[in-house]
Order: sequence, then C-alpha cells, then structure tokens
Amino acid sequence: MSETVFGSKVLKTYFGDDRFPVEWANEDEKKFHWFYDDLHCPNPVSPMFETLTPWWGETCEYMYRRFWAPFGKEWLGKVTNRYIYTAIKPREPEELPATGQYYGRIMPVYARNFLKWWNDRLLPEIKKNYEYMDNFDYANATFEELMILLEDYIDIYIRHFKLHWILNLAQFQSTIEFRVAYHQAFGQIDEEEIGRILVSVDDKNWDSIRGITDLRDYVKGSPQVSRIFEEEEEVVYIYERLKKSAEAAEFMQKLDEYVKEFGYKTIYPHEYLFETWLENPIPVIELIKTYLETEYDVEKEVQKTKKGMEDSIKAMFDRLQDDEKKKALQQALDLAMPMQPLTPNHHFWIDQGCHARGRILLMKIGELLVKMGLLDRPDDIIYLQYNELRTLFASPDLLDAKQTVARRRKENEDADKISPPDWIGTVTQWSNYEEPYKGLWGFPEKAERDQFKLEQKEFRGIPGSPGSVEGTAVLVKSPNEFDKIKPGDILVCRMTSPAWITVFPKIRGLVTDAGGMLSHPAIVSREFGIPAVIGTGISTQVIKNGQHIRVNGSKGIVEILD
Repeated sequence: MSETVFGSKVLKTYFGDDRFPVEWANEDEKKFHWFYDDLHCPNPVSPMFETLTPWWGETCEYMYRRFWAPFGKEWLGKVTNRYIYTAIKPREPEELPATGQYYGRIMPVYARNFLKWWNDRLLPEIKKNYEYMDNFDYANATFEELMILLEDYIDIYIRHFKLHWILNLAQFQSTIEFRVAYHQAFGQIDEEEIGRILVSVDDKNWDSIRGITDLRDYVKGSPQVSRIFEEEEEVVYIYERLKKSAEAAEFMQKLDEYVKEFGYKTIYPHEYLFETWLENPIPVIELIKTYLETEYDVEKEVQKTKKGMEDSIKAMFDRLQDDEKKKALQQALDLAMPMQPLTPNHHFWIDQGCHARGRILLMKIGELLVKMGLLDRPDDIIYLQYNELRTLFASPDLLDAKQTVARRRKENEDADKISPPDWIGTVTQWSNYEEPYKGLWGFPEKAERDQFKLEQKEFRGIPGSPGSVEGTAVLVKSPNEFDKIKPGDILVCRMTSPAWITVFPKIRGLVTDAGGMLSHPAIVSREFGIPAVIGTGISTQVIKNGQHIRVNGSKGIVEILD
C-alpha cells in the first residue's frame, strides 16, 4: 500500500543532507511540504522581519478562518539556513463538505462587490494609517514613543495584510470564474491568450513609470540639468552634483515629490534590510539616465499592451458562435478585467507601503541606539529579533547587541552563498496538485524536476510570457546593479518585485529563479510583451554574466548558446 500523509499519497521526500542540512523540530514537521519562499524573500531573511512581521502565520490563519477556505487550514513558517520555507496544513476530511459549500457560495459575492469596498472603505483606511505614520514627529520623539509607534505599526501591518487576503481571494475568484467560463466556451485553456487578456493598463506601476518619464522630460528641457547628466558617467556623482547645483533646485523638488509618492519601496518588499527609494533616490536617477538613453515612450507601451488585450478579446469572441456561451464569457470578463489593477495596486499600498514604513521606523530607532552607543550602525537593528530590541530598550545590560549583530550578519553572509532547494519535507498528491496557492511559487513543476540537477546548456522553467528572444545575459541582484543593464539585455535574477518595474522598458527578455504563472515577473513581462521564463530555480547559478542565451517564454526553455 502506498504511504500517505494527511490522507494524501506521498510522492517525494527530502529531509536535508550535506548540501542543505535541515533541523527538524519533530517528526510531524517532516510531514509537510515546505516550499522555499523565493517569491517574497529570495535572500537570507533578517531576524527582525522573521520575528516582527512574518507574512505567514496570523494573517494567513485569518484568511482561512474568514473564508472557511477548503484548500487549507494554517500557513506555517520555518527558517532553515536563514531561508524561509512555508507549508500549508490541510483541513481534516470531515470539514471539506461544509467548507467547500460555504466557500463556493460566499466567494462570488466578494468578487462582485470588492472593488466598491476597496475604493469606498478599505483603501481610505490604509491611507489614513499611512498618514499617521508619515506625519509622526520622529525628530522630537522619545525612545518610549518610538517603541509604542512600533507596536502601532505591527497592528497596522496585521490589519493591512488581513485586507490583503480579502483582496487576494476576491480577485482570485474573479479570475477563476473567467477561466471556468473560458473552459466551458472552448473546452480547453489557452494560457497565452488568457495572459494577454488579463492585464492592467491603468495602475500604480504605470503611474510610477510615467513619473520617471516626466522627470526625464524635465531634464531634456533644462540645458543646465541635462549637462550634469551628460558630463557624469556614475549616477552617484550625478546625484551629488544635482544636490549642489542651484540651477537644479526645481528638478530636485520634483524628484522629492516623486519619491514621496512612489519611494515607499525597496528591491524586495517583504524585508527590512534594503534601503527605500525615499531614503536613497539613486535608483530613480539611474532610471532617468536610462530613459534619456532609450527614449522610452510609456504611452506607446500602454497603448501597445491595451491593443494586444483588445485584439485578443476580439479574437476570443470571434471564435465563439454560441450566444449563451458568449454571454457567460462576457459576464465573466466584465468581472475579471476591472480587478486586474488590484495586483500592482495592492503591492503598492500593502506589500511595499507597509514594509517600507516599517523600515523607516526601524532606522529611526536604530539611529537612537547608535547615539546611545548600543549599536554601531542604524541598520544593525534589523539583525536583532523583535524581543531582543525590546530587551535592549528596557535592560540593555542583558544583551550584548553588537556581538549579536556581528554574529547574525556573518550568518546571513554565509547563507547568501547557499543555493536553497525548492522544497523540503514531504510532497503529496494534495500538496503539489490540489492545493492552489503553491502555483504562485511555480509548483507543481518545481517538485516534478530534480532540484539539484544543474544542467549547463539547457534548462526548463515556467512559461511566464510568450515569445522567443536571444541576447546577452546580465545577472542582477539589486537596484544597485541596475546600471549593469544595457538596452536589449536579457535580465537574469532571483526574483523581481514592484521596485523593478522601471527596468522592464530596458530589457528584451527575463529569466528568474523564482515565481509562478501569477507572480510579479510573469504578469509584468506579459504586460510589456517581454518573453520570460520564470521559476527555473537555477538560472542565477548556471548562467554567467555576458553569455549569449535564448529565452523561449512559450515553452519555458532557456538555452546557453556560448
């Protein structure tokens, strides 16, 4: 008889070895399918993020409770070798009939009403919370007041991520209803066509790019500012000269306005380690410089995306002769299309906005700890755990914070040299093929392949955006390396986030280690019409800078040609 776990057939197990040793809390922990969270946290995670506001746990339990979702009961987290692995606990079989009926009846109501709730009630609540944090008098706040604000921030974070799940499930439902109607109309699913249809042409991502092109156009219209961009190669020097130039004062004011609106972002939103654009606008300067070189036309790109969407919708309906099926498909499309901007917009307002403001608050507390001689650098605070920070506040003699930080920095540096596997624990039929959320992380494909086999000349990922393209590979780890990207390059990276959106006009192809069909790199690549292979797991390990590669985004194949 085949072995089962949680009532589902066991397909594979991996409990760690010399390549990736794993410490298990108990035997029961091994029964779960733990998947590497390269979607949110592709890098070694900081102790502060892990213990202050982990995205798994409480807010996910809220999601399963509120919707009585049949596809899970809890979302667990486990940090292994400083990398985050999460697992979803299935519901007991006896719960499934009632939960399935409840979920099926209640979710269409969320899908049909959420946009009104979002615009009228939920987004104003989020903005009010951010107004409170953004206008806080950091300069005159006492240590006690900053620590209380930290508790307020945790409450805000939890509330916002509860709203995140309401949004996520409502949008998920609208997409499911469109896919069901599409399948009923045609008898099969054309992922490429659906990908061209379900795009957004009016959202915060496009607004962010428009803001960069507006700044670019100001530079072009100002001989004095333009000369600074022309005379300096390095963006750091451009920025320093701009700050000192009286003739660039108006431009710097516009830059300040831009980062105050769009600067609450970092390279990877789910973390506190990385500088925000608000703290350091150098990435914005780099993007302006790039747009000066490429003459990128954002409105042309929007219209191109919109035309691709409209042409695909027309082609879809032209193939359909049955009036009843046409009506059902149109109704499903009318529900799903207005929900598409929620993907970039919720990233802007929740994922980016929350963590960026947490980072800014932590840096303010860190600055105070440096003045007190308890830390060497403000960002040392991120290598402390939440309760260690509270200990340092109340009883600094009980914690050698500097020694702790030095050890933790070394642990993360060492972890950064590790190539974490896609999953650990036990893969079952349910965990890989029936639990839906794992698709965002590139499953079931990731569990079907040998996660330690590094093929040198050709390897597979997930077809993220159709088309085939050849070009020069450029490996990028952070916005600090955006200057490495030349127009027409193929970007190779662990993962993209909304902070990367402004480099997409520059590249002609994309390959990532992480992600699934509905992840950020896949969605944005489809919007920009860039061939993309995502969720390869190994691209940054096997591709070298400067190699000539071919990316087939239709088949999910990457070839190294030299």
